[in-house]
Amino acid sequence: MVVNLPYDGPVGYYFRDYLPGILILVVGAVIAWTIGSAISTINELLIAIIIGVVLTNTTGIPEWAVPGVQTHKVWLGAGIVLMGASLSFNQIVESGAVAIISVLTVTLFTLLYVELLSRGVFGLSERFASLLAAGSSICGVSAVVAVAGSISAKEEHVAYAAATVLLFDAITIIGYPIVGQLLELPAQVFGIWAGVSMFSTGPVVAVGFAHSDAAGQWATVTKLTRNALLGLVAVGYATYYARHEIGSNDDGTTIRWREFWHRFPKFVVGFLVLAVIASVGLLSSQDVQSLENAYGWLFLFAFVGLGSDLEIEKLLRAGLQPVLVVLMAFITVSTLSLLVLLTILG
Repeated sequence: MVVNLPYDGPVGYYFRDYLPGILILVVGAVIAWTIGSAISTINELLIAIIIGVVLTNTTGIPEWAVPGVQTHKVWLGAGIVLMGASLSFNQIVESGAVAIISVLTVTLFTLLYVELLSRGVFGLSERFASLLAAGSSICGVSAVVAVAGSISAKEEHVAYAAATVLLFDAITIIGYPIVGQLLELPAQVFGIWAGVSMFSTGPVVAVGFAHSDAAGQWATVTKLTRNALLGLVAVGYATYYARHEIGSNDDGTTIRWREFWHRFPKFVVGFLVLAVIASVGLLSSQDVQSLENAYGWLFLFAFVGLGSDLEIEKLLRAGLQPVLVVLMAFITVSTLSLLVLLTILG
């Protein structure tokens, strides 16, 4: 029996209102991937954001495409869940005491330092400060979007924080190999340094193996150890902002946990569950590679849409303060971490 669905029914509504915008995200993602593949020094996620920025600030997003473009939040959440497959807790143990202590120390220092600079010195809003702190201290864009979902951050702040992080990814993926060569850094020092001070996983791995195989292995394991803190930080921020927004009961000590769970980003749970599954060996290397490829594309879809939320006029009103915050933190953290690692391991 054939059932004829009306065009305005659920399926027709989906195709009419969502498919056009989703196609824009797909086309933008393919263009970003093509350019990124041709020019290896440019991160394709940065290109995806630029495509969205150019589109929204020139022709604008057509009204008929807005619903589909706004689905970028769904693709972000799905990508974060799949990213958990890249994390193996066994790799954290194997990284050694120096790498683990370095990760914990540098991550905590960076998180608090960026929060202090953002709020106390530059006067940025607390949610914007938290996005910059998470992106700088944990795992770049992935941390920005994970924490954004935890704290209901403004879309323009998410886009600006992500763009700022990716700007520094572009700079460090070129600059770190040069510094490593000029200073003749040992493989272990260079790998751990890249792993604790650079922002995003892809550039860290690329820079590490550009130095040497040994440096690449140290950089990868150190960065994955750092990425493992994403769930903890996202939960911490979610708890902090939920307590402030929801308030407390009469005794002043507890919040309404049902409301908290409603606000809590469920994708963080998915991320941690998949990380556990990967850690106990239930996923083959081919499975992990497939999932990594999948979340890479999901992020590309999402970042075209995320860039479309970034309006130049709003950025100008925000000023250069967020970039200066990250710049100051990056210079401080990269310099101090390198000096300490050279003292211990050099």
